[in-house]
Amino acid sequence: MKWFDNTSLTLVIIGAVNWLLIGIFRFDFVAFLFGNLTWLSRIIYTLVGLCGLYLISLYGRIGSMSD
Repeated sequence: MKWFDNTSLTLVIIGAVNWLLIGIFRFDFVAFLFGNLTWLSRIIYTLVGLCGLYLISLYGRIGSMSD
């Protein structure tokens, strides 16, 4: 499962950088690469969102590591 954690974290970081670019420069990097709401960009947005939801479980795992 460690590979899935690392992959999820990487996708969420990419999503965070994309939101940073949107917030500062009004530049959507995913839309620039794959088109504005094409099926491929929608898949990428969905994967980033699902990985973000999955990483919520990280809070519980961090808490159980410190006990």
